[in-house]
Amino acid sequence: MATFILIAGGWQGGWVYENVADILTAHGHEALAMTLSGLGDIPAPSANLDTHILEVVDVVESHDDVVLVGQSYGGMVVSGVADAVPSRSRGLVYVDAYVPDSGDSVWSLTTPRFREMFIDGAKGDGLNCVPSPNMDPRCRPHPMGTFLQSIHLSGRWRDVPRKTYVGAHGWEGSPFRELFGRLSADPEWSTIALDCGHNVARLKPDALAEILLAQL
Repeated sequence: MATFILIAGGWQGGWVYENVADILTAHGHEALAMTLSGLGDIPAPSANLDTHILEVVDVVESHDDVVLVGQSYGGMVVSGVADAVPSRSRGLVYVDAYVPDSGDSVWSLTTPRFREMFIDGAKGDGLNCVPSPNMDPRCRPHPMGTFLQSIHLSGRWRDVPRKTYVGAHGWEGSPFRELFGRLSADPEWSTIALDCGHNVARLKPDALAEILLAQL
């Protein structure tokens, strides 16, 4: 039995993986869909990227045979966790997600369109970026520190034997298309393109679950 640790993108909690987790559980695996600090019912405006990485490291350290899955912003967390405890993970799956080098942040990796959205969303208190009105009502204001803080990586995350990138190619303005092309040419990576919008876990749960099960 493997343990899938599922990390959502910005503004979202573990609920985004509900259907995916059900499929993984039905196949006899453990699926832990995490809601990180500030993204549940308790605000955490002081949370930063380190906060979220450490929360997931605490969970990973009590499990073996882990597959780390991160969507969008969750790719930052996946990289930090895998760098801290690479021996615990058998695979990393980035779902239309950021894949940082040391020194990168969401802010540095994303496009001007998304930087402008972050600034507009944080006008209320400067600490939290509110979700767009068209997002799921379960979405919560996202702590800005997690978008702004640079990640510090030793490079040990690259020792994880399987690295997979799932690109969502059915939406306009994606900041991930160039990254997908670059990783497609890297022999250390497997890449899979899906014709759907950015929120793969909600839009293509069966396809994503199939990809995750193929990591075993």
